[in-house]
Amino acid sequence: MVTFETDNICMTALKQKIRQLAPHWAAMFVLMILLVVIGESIIGSLLIWQSTALIVATAVAYPVVVRYLGVAPETWQTNWNPTAGSR
Repeated sequence: MVTFETDNICMTALKQKIRQLAPHWAAMFVLMILLVVIGESIIGSLLIWQSTALIVATAVAYPVVVRYLGVAPETWQTNWNPTAGSR
């Protein structure tokens, strides 16, 4: 079997991304569970769409909040500037 150096570089980059993102995935998962438990303790039994809405809102908001706080991994860092092209 022939292995190419580019395959090794890709795998190394992928491993680095996973190492950067794994703690955030874990924190997001724990936060999702915590929010559903808190919601059920306050409201009572949540309907499936209510639980899903909480989970989707957390999944969308977590990366935004982490970027805002300045603790986002490099993979989530974006240098998007909507006014960069309008000169």
